[in-house]
Amino acid sequence: MATYHIETYGCTSNRGESRQIERALRDGGHRPADGPGDADVAILNTCTVVEKTERNMLRRAEELAEETADLVVTGCMALAQGEQFREAGIDAEVLHWDEVPTHVRNGECPTPTADAEPVLDGVVGILPIARGCMSNCSYCITKFATGRVDSPPIEHNLEKARALVHAGAKEIRVTGQDTGVYGWDDGERKLPELLDRICEIEGDFRVRLGMANPGGIHGIREELADVFARNEKLYDFIHAPVQSGSDEVLESMRRQHRVDEFREIVSTFDDRLDRWTLSTDFIVGFPTETSDDHERSMDLLREVRPEKINVTRFSKRPGTDAADMKGLGGTVKKERSKAMSELKMDVVGEAYGSMVGTVRDVLVVREGTGDSVKCRDSAYRQVIVQNADEHGLEPGQFATVEVTGHNTVYAFGEPVSA
Repeated sequence: MATYHIETYGCTSNRGESRQIERALRDGGHRPADGPGDADVAILNTCTVVEKTERNMLRRAEELAEETADLVVTGCMALAQGEQFREAGIDAEVLHWDEVPTHVRNGECPTPTADAEPVLDGVVGILPIARGCMSNCSYCITKFATGRVDSPPIEHNLEKARALVHAGAKEIRVTGQDTGVYGWDDGERKLPELLDRICEIEGDFRVRLGMANPGGIHGIREELADVFARNEKLYDFIHAPVQSGSDEVLESMRRQHRVDEFREIVSTFDDRLDRWTLSTDFIVGFPTETSDDHERSMDLLREVRPEKINVTRFSKRPGTDAADMKGLGGTVKKERSKAMSELKMDVVGEAYGSMVGTVRDVLVVREGTGDSVKCRDSAYRQVIVQNADEHGLEPGQFATVEVTGHNTVYAFGEPVSA
């Protein structure tokens, strides 16, 4: 597992977000380092109250980038002025706070708790549908803790989903190490049926499908895309981590898919849905990755143009087969990560820029910075509405907004009459 160092600046809200980041990392088996120089990843939770604070944040980010192999910048300045870190030449991933644990996992699957019980966080209900996976990735240590997939019956998960809705959930996040293989331990592919039946539950809420590896959903891609097309409650969003654009690297990673299968999944959803969001992950600097392999990943990113992208530098996990491979130098990994992260920002910025001027129906999911709220449209793209009190908006409400601008990784919206 990774070691981490986290620094927090600013208000109580930032400190609370850092606590949630740290809780998620500890739950996943990661541990704090003695300092940034000893950490696999440093996390800088930023403030942006005044210009002097901004200068301090940039200076501290520069220092941390020199001290640690991997820097993540989050918090208020990351959200409001994330481009400043890029313009300053700082080698860092700029992320929303709740994306940080995914980045630190280094391509490993999320790890539900042993009891896999649902959790209600505000108006967001977390619904773990299974534990374990069917993969044997050479870099992943999570499998040692969770083993093969163990899928409770559909009705069991439906009872948990109904309880979340009854408790006030307006967004249900279907989670698991690999949701696409739900039911495989019983010899069945049950995910499409489960999603259909969750959407049949009475109530006004939305459903987001969590990470599903391409190898798990390729064989059900048409059936799954049809489920999305007929259910308005489902966010038109999938998270399918490709990890590399090179079949040779995927083979070394022991991933259960190849690049063309990932393309076929994307093509199927393109055919079924008018507007949807593809989220994917890339691991940069895997020990067997050549410069040509890296360029194939860059080409794939340019080709499929995901609206949400997580770029992670490879780091060794003890006890995994990849830990015994001769690694690439830190400079090579840093250069490749920087190149892909820059391309990522261009691709994501283009996607959010294309939203400007459109009208979207959104769900208010959480309070934001100051008097703002964070919303999600039907494709799970984030829309920030400012002056929320003036508009009478709070988490759990639905609204219609016109997209008036964007800041690379999210859009700004103004409420309009329905």
